[in-house]
Amino acid sequence: MRKTVPLLLLATLALSACGVRRDLKPQAGRALPVAPYGHADQPGSDDLLTTTSQERPGRNVELRTRSEPRTDDPFDLPPKG
Repeated sequence: MRKTVPLLLLATLALSACGVRRDLKPQAGRALPVAPYGHADQPGSDDLLTTTSQERPGRNVELRTRSEPRTDDPFDLPPKG
């Protein structure tokens, strides 16, 4: 019993890692979304999965290198009650 549990977990892990990679296609009986307004061509699955910089903007965060005192927050109000 003790040897079967690790073997079962190992087999499950091995099977979950061997997925097939191929192009995405719509389900049977369904079609891709219609072409956006103003475009003549219908986007493919690769076009629908790629993101633009507006959909996923880059981060522009400057890390603080030293401690600084907090500024007063006018919206940090005590709870009512």
